[in-house]
Amino acid sequence: MSKRIIIGVNVTSFAENSGEVQAVLREYGCSIRTRLGLHGASDEVCEPNGLILIEFIGGEQKAGEMTEKLTKLKGIEVKQMSF
Repeated sequence: MSKRIIIGVNVTSFAENSGEVQAVLREYGCSIRTRLGLHGASDEVCEPNGLILIEFIGGEQKAGEMTEKLTKLKGIEVKQMSF
């Protein structure tokens, strides 16, 4: 059984880098089984910060490649764990 890889992407300013983040996620889209976006929103305010949780199935090498690309983007923090 292959390892389950979970990647957390902390986005500190969504408006500034959402296009770049989306481009990286799209590049690895076939290796993303589950993607969950969390952010604070209400009728009055849409928070500029958010957290994206990803269940990655493309293997450790590909996960490392994606993590490295995301980490290079301004305002992005990435953490990875395997089970």
